[in-house]
Amino acid sequence: MKTSEINPAVFAEIRDIKSRYIRDRSVFVEGPRMAGILRSLGASAADLESLELVSDGLSSDPTLPFRKSRNGRFRLDPVARRASRLEFQPFVLSKEEDFVRHDSGELRVFEEVQDDLQLNTAFQALLAFKLLVVDGVRTAHRPFLDYGSTDWICTLFNLRTVTDAALLGEPALEGVHSDGVDHTMTTLLGSTNMTEDSAVTYLHDMGETNGVRWHETDPELVLGHVRHGRFLDTLLVVDHERKHSVSPVTAADPGQPSTRDMLIFFTRRPAAAGHVSHHYDSLRPHTGLPMSVDLPTLDAEPAGAECHV
Repeated sequence: MKTSEINPAVFAEIRDIKSRYIRDRSVFVEGPRMAGILRSLGASAADLESLELVSDGLSSDPTLPFRKSRNGRFRLDPVARRASRLEFQPFVLSKEEDFVRHDSGELRVFEEVQDDLQLNTAFQALLAFKLLVVDGVRTAHRPFLDYGSTDWICTLFNLRTVTDAALLGEPALEGVHSDGVDHTMTTLLGSTNMTEDSAVTYLHDMGETNGVRWHETDPELVLGHVRHGRFLDTLLVVDHERKHSVSPVTAADPGQPSTRDMLIFFTRRPAAAGHVSHHYDSLRPHTGLPMSVDLPTLDAEPAGAECHV
């Protein structure tokens, strides 16, 4: 969709969300509001409907038995205003990036997201929305990322967490953590048989200890909490300024499986020499699963967009 075709009121709405993100270093957008924004950014009604079902095609996760997963890498170019699919690379997160788990520092190989997701106009609108909100927002810098680059690397995860009679589904088995990026965005696609108090996301001060379980954290370091309960409920967090944890998925009917489907958008500057992902951060396009789409731009940035607070 061309920028000129987008309702100016929607850009005003996104600028308001961006202003709150700059001020609070996180922002939660409720699903119905998000759906309206995505439709204005080019999402079709059919693709919004199919997005709810895309997680049915997920594969076994390489390290977590209670999870189904796929991932893919995308380049968000704010200069050319393009989002494009990047070639496959293994994925790694380290303890140095505030991620403490049994597979920290381990090179993980995920099955790739396919065209049913990357060519979905609602998904492409989510990419556009994220760039509109985060681009130009100054944040605390992570070591060994190239902050001289204008490019954003977005690693996308499509995840289904499953609780059944044998396994407790943990959206964040690692406890308190951050994701090794500049901006994290999490969007709910759906859930089944899940209690109303399942999968609550807690935001923590950076002084909280990595790896602490969600219910064992220091209450004085809890900065807030949200719960993804409806389709497209979306949370954005400045990842190097807020840690987070998530409570387990609990089945409303213990005799039946419970599922929670999410899209997770990890977005950061390209890795520089010395970064654990430097050798797995190619900017080459994906030849087998190509995708390239135009992105809109805000006609004016909110006041203070370039000011870190």
